[in-house]
Amino acid sequence: MMWRGRESPLFLKFMITSEKILTLVNERLQGTDVFLVEVRVRSGNRISVYIDSDTQVNIQDCAKLSRFIESNFDRETEDFELEVSSAGLDQPLKFQRQYQKNIGNDLKITTQDGKTMTGTLLSMDTANVTLLLSENKKLKIPKQEVILAFTDIKEAKIVIKINNK
Repeated sequence: MMWRGRESPLFLKFMITSEKILTLVNERLQGTDVFLVEVRVRSGNRISVYIDSDTQVNIQDCAKLSRFIESNFDRETEDFELEVSSAGLDQPLKFQRQYQKNIGNDLKITTQDGKTMTGTLLSMDTANVTLLLSENKKLKIPKQEVILAFTDIKEAKIVIKINNK
């Protein structure tokens, strides 16, 4: 039997698993206010790690975590590409900690039944969020508070406001 191309033992790469990355990241972040949002390991060992914080994520947080992850792999045997970054403002909120951090900010929420609403996040608890929906003069709907269960939320994103002063 003949080995060719990518199937040749010379071209086989060790696959880094997301479980290994999860273990490393959780070990490094334990006891801090920084937490893991998502890990992606794609073909060719292209690894993306997204983190957030109860306060804020800065470049030093990302650099320290990146160095820690890299120090646990041998580049001689495991070829990989690593990106560590904060969960972007355009990414959906995934954890209650992210909602807590964003009290006072506007969110665009899509519910499980496909309805979309935008409002200011007033509060949250372990089961629900409370939004203050803006007045809609065109439809003659006054400002109103809405309580949504987390289980009813399909997706929630921060509304990015550009302040033109």
